[in-house]
Amino acid sequence: MGIKQKKVNSRRRKGQPSAGRRERWVLRLYIAGKSSRAVTALRNLRVICEDQLNGRYRIEVIDLLKNPRLARDNQILAVPTLVRKLPLPVRNIIGDLSDTERVLVGLDIRERSAGRG
Repeated sequence: MGIKQKKVNSRRRKGQPSAGRRERWVLRLYIAGKSSRAVTALRNLRVICEDQLNGRYRIEVIDLLKNPRLARDNQILAVPTLVRKLPLPVRNIIGDLSDTERVLVGLDIRERSAGRG
């Protein structure tokens, strides 16, 4: 089953959303059990998605305690790890996702602010 993606002009004005923001997002959160970091990461991810992606997303939670082979197969070295599967390219963010600005930039939902390095 293929996924169709529209070709989007790569130029955008400052403050405008990424081209991928109009697409359906597939996000995979790798956790290890119901640790406080896992719960925090999932809560933070849901808030960010509802605020920024307006229902155009799917979150898949992968518990590596239940299937540890997936850590090796998907090259997950730390948990929690968020993987943006779609839109391409794939991107990874490690941590509890509490730094919203870092998550938005890391997922390419928002450009890096001029004052941040």
